[in-house]
Amino acid sequence: MPNIKSAAKRARQNLKREDRNQRIKSTLKTAIRRFEEALTSEDREEARDKLNAAVSQIDKAVAKGILHKNNAARKKSHLDRIFHKSDAV
Repeated sequence: MPNIKSAAKRARQNLKREDRNQRIKSTLKTAIRRFEEALTSEDREEARDKLNAAVSQIDKAVAKGILHKNNAARKKSHLDRIFHKSDAV
């Protein structure tokens, strides 16, 4: 238990931020998983919609400071690559 008021407040803030960050990361992972599932179902329109949703979630995570912009760019590039690779097959 912190002895100083500011340390106690900082601990409370950290718990709130950790909770928020976990929710955003979980939503992001779910969006990516749903895109990959739509890709395996071979429904191109649904996969495109899920790709757009996943990219949107990635951008939101960057805006909130959960992901670094380069990490987000790498994730978006990877998703786009597997989407277009499935088109060629």
